[in-house]
Amino acid sequence: QVQLVESGGGLVQAGDSLRLSCAVSGRTSSINAMAWFRQAPGKEREFVGSITWNAGNIYYADSVKGRFTISRDNAKNTVTLQMNSLKPEDTAVYYCAVQKLGRTRYDDWGQGTQVTVSS
Repeated sequence: QVQLVESGGGLVQAGDSLRLSCAVSGRTSSINAMAWFRQAPGKEREFVGSITWNAGNIYYADSVKGRFTISRDNAKNTVTLQMNSLKPEDTAVYYCAVQKLGRTRYDDWGQGTQVTVSS
């Protein structure tokens, strides 16, 4: 089992930046990849980006490419989402999630952190 705790959300204006962190604990040796998802009110959960735990391969949704950056610090067991040039449509609850080795789905999730971008 892996435990995840997100932090760093808040209320910002359009064009501002925010940095989200996900603290990872538990059986980190079982992790294949970490990802960020988001869910806006009335909308389905949306993939934001992911990073493989060992190789550091990174993937982004088209909607955030060029604005968001994912990074990881394996020594500190944290994954960070740097969000720049924020837009009102980025408003959502942001979740980090774990994909275990040998799995295709993300099984472990954090509690989420609210990001609100005002226009």
